[in-house]
Amino acid sequence: MPFMIIALFTALIVAILDTVNFDTATVGQSPAGWTCTRTGTGEAKWTVERDASAPSQPNVLKQSGVATYPVCFKDDTSVKDGYVEVKFKSISGKEDQAGGVVWRLKDANNYYIARANALEDNVTIYHTINGRRTEKGRTNIKVAANTWHAIRVDFAGNHFVVTYDGRKALEWSDDTFKDAGKVGVWTKADSVTLFDDFSCGAQ
Repeated sequence: MPFMIIALFTALIVAILDTVNFDTATVGQSPAGWTCTRTGTGEAKWTVERDASAPSQPNVLKQSGVATYPVCFKDDTSVKDGYVEVKFKSISGKEDQAGGVVWRLKDANNYYIARANALEDNVTIYHTINGRRTEKGRTNIKVAANTWHAIRVDFAGNHFVVTYDGRKALEWSDDTFKDAGKVGVWTKADSVTLFDDFSCGAQ
């Protein structure tokens, strides 16, 4: 079967599980049905806020606290093979200006991450095991602050493909987390980051 046909068939069998734009969530509070926490120490602050620049107005999910790795994941998700995607906007941060997604998350200390960083101008993939994050791949690419971007990971078996603003950024294979897990969003340190149009799907 030609490659293009195989790729199209694969795309068609990925079912969208959920799409969240936070527009019906209560402003000033963490979104219902999500665990908004952090890996490591500090105080993450995850709240739904109004933002006139939101890709789907009026609301966004905002992280404005300071913690080692703020992470917020959707409680009712369990995806082994599929995708996770979000739009994000880096607002500020002296130590970091990061926005990303997590997948196959077991808990706040064990998961995969792909993130983009506006201070470093790169897209990077990691795994976090028992709270310790380890870099596994990096691509240098422009990540403009105060601009909405999209980051997506497609994952099947032990292979992961990261897409940034519609372009393939990097890929990696790993067998650390093989089972289905939760999906969500992630930042680092003092990053003030907005998120909108979160979606995930499963094969």
